[in-house]
Amino acid sequence: MTAQRTRGFTLIEIMITVAILAIVASLALPSYTAYIQRSRVPAALEVLSTFGAKMELAYQDSGRYGTAATGCSAILGTAPYFTATCTLADATGQGYTATMTGSGTMAGYTYTINHQGARATTAHPKGANATCWTAKGNSCDI
Repeated sequence: MTAQRTRGFTLIEIMITVAILAIVASLALPSYTAYIQRSRVPAALEVLSTFGAKMELAYQDSGRYGTAATGCSAILGTAPYFTATCTLADATGQGYTATMTGSGTMAGYTYTINHQGARATTAHPKGANATCWTAKGNSCDI
C-alpha cells in the first residue's frame, strides 16, 4: 500500500485564519474611521481662518462686517462634510460669528470664529473647547 500525500488546508485551519482576520479587522476599523474623521477637520478650520481674514479686510474698507440687509460682507467658503454659516452680532454690523457645522459622517463637530478672532470648538464627540479649535495636552494648538 502506498501512502497518499494530501495537499491543502483543513477546515479548522481555514476557520482559525478567518477568526484571526476578523479580530484584526474589528480592532483596525474603528481606528481607521477615526483617522478619516480627523483628516476632514482641517479643511473646515482653514475655511474659517480665511473667512476671518476676509472679514477684517471688509471691516477696514467699510467700518463694519456687513449689514442687516446683506448679511456678512465676505463670502464664506465651503468644506466637504461641513455646512458654513455667518451671522452678524447686531444690525450695525460691528460683530459676527462664523460657524462650520459637520454634516453626514462629521455630524457632532462644530467650530466657530468671531470678530474678535476667538476660536471655539462648540461641539465635538470628545468634548467642546470654548477657547480654541484643537488642543494638544493642556494648551491650544494654533
